[in-house]
Amino acid sequence: MTNHHRRSLARVVEDFGRTFLDLVHGDADTVEEIGGVVIHDPYDEPAYPRHAVVLGPAVHGPVEIARLLGTPRVHGVAALIVRGPVEPDDEVARVAAETGIAVLALTRGASWAQLAAMLRTLLTEGDFGDAGGQTLGGVPSGDLFALANAVATLLDAPITIEDRRSHILAFSGRQDEADPSRVETILARRVPEKYLRVFESRGVFKELYRTGEPLLIAPAVDDPDEPALWRTAVVVRAGDEILGSVWAAVREPLSPERTAAFRDAAQLVALHLLRHRAGTDAEHRLRADLVTTVLEGGAGATDALARLGLVHEPTVVLALGVVPDGAEDDTRLTAERQRLTSAFAVHLHAVQPRSAVALLGDVAYAVLPAPGDPVAARERAVQIADNFLERTGDRVKALVGVGSIAEEPTALRRSRRNADRALRVLSSGEVKLRVASIADVHIDALLLEMRDLAAVNGDELVGPLARLVAYDAKHQSNLVETLRAWLDAFGDVTSASASMFVHPNTFRYRMRRMAKVGRVDLQDPAARFAMTLQLRLMGPQSGGSVGDDAARSTGAR
Repeated sequence: MTNHHRRSLARVVEDFGRTFLDLVHGDADTVEEIGGVVIHDPYDEPAYPRHAVVLGPAVHGPVEIARLLGTPRVHGVAALIVRGPVEPDDEVARVAAETGIAVLALTRGASWAQLAAMLRTLLTEGDFGDAGGQTLGGVPSGDLFALANAVATLLDAPITIEDRRSHILAFSGRQDEADPSRVETILARRVPEKYLRVFESRGVFKELYRTGEPLLIAPAVDDPDEPALWRTAVVVRAGDEILGSVWAAVREPLSPERTAAFRDAAQLVALHLLRHRAGTDAEHRLRADLVTTVLEGGAGATDALARLGLVHEPTVVLALGVVPDGAEDDTRLTAERQRLTSAFAVHLHAVQPRSAVALLGDVAYAVLPAPGDPVAARERAVQIADNFLERTGDRVKALVGVGSIAEEPTALRRSRRNADRALRVLSSGEVKLRVASIADVHIDALLLEMRDLAAVNGDELVGPLARLVAYDAKHQSNLVETLRAWLDAFGDVTSASASMFVHPNTFRYRMRRMAKVGRVDLQDPAARFAMTLQLRLMGPQSGGSVGDDAARSTGAR
């Protein structure tokens, strides 16, 4: 069992070593508490928290590694992780020794997203509602990686703890002593489909769940030349509920004593999984409460920001919404919102470790650090959100509104309101974007709010535009469309007529008719502005009622 603090660099090396990470240079015992996980961007200047672990997917070769280690921006970080294999280098070793930064290599085949997610899981256990050092069976409560190492010590074999879908929840050290299929499982964070099919065809899971006893399982490989070990697995059960299973890679059947110890360990694993699940749920609820308090901007906002680690710098609020396609039921839509919220949290934590995300109602809100120049910070937030939506694909139509920069905690309420306003513009379809800041769509937001006001007041069209709408309705003509085309073309008859696919002379005739029916002087700037504004408030599909169109716009959200 490990004696290292769960947030220490030594703990990361111990839990992920050999399988995921190799320590190339430096001392992992010098950092007792990692300050966060940051992805290095050579084209940006992010603020690196002290004792952060920096992921360097774009850093290759000893020259680039030494150059990055020597820059002031990384001074004070705990470690730099680059893609392996990395050969020891004298210059890198010298710079690493001078700066105190450990250099680790990520094994080939492991993805950076997997590493960031696992580091986040390891480092955030117990952040909220910490059990105060409680233990279960001598292992810190809910610490699945420490538990995996403890069980591995009992059995003298590398083990994995898996959920019912065969996803890896935690794994012990010494995975390099197992076979290639185990390493492939660890790298994928789940048992590969080809092995699952073999186990299912043999009835392994059915027997495993039926007996509750440790089960000896033959290797799931067809190639006799492929090195493979046997497995001993035991179900993890809480009453009638199957929580998952524990798998040990063994070279020979376990002795009766170790078989009994494995059976008993499964009960301890069940307690930890229940505590881990309860702790995760409690963490999500508490984080949502803290984010809600922050966004309301009341007296407790500063304290909530402090608990989230965001109190000493400018922040910005992002609002993530899902647009229903009409075919999805409420259950599936709710599940998609929760899935996107979780993915959003992982994505933001990878680029800004101190960000906070919570699903409040139908919108997922993120509070993101926004250091430096406000304009640059806002553009960076838009870029981060845009990158996230590119990765999630088009299966679900998701939109992100970015609020204003909040220089102090009390301004976060305004940042949230502006993020909601930007999201509403995106949802209305008025602009063809998936991500927008309030600065980008401020006028569109004002127009939607003016429609709301018109709907509340029951306002109706008056003046020249009202007469044109009435005339079109009675005579099935298109004078309003003609006016709109002329105004959009800044009075250019050739361009306006082309947009309506009519001859310029026909368009000029309609213009004369429009001026006569509407009793309007088109040379008057005030008259043109008034009609332009009324047309925008009507919306492109409106038949002429400002109030009705405003009601439709309000009901879109």
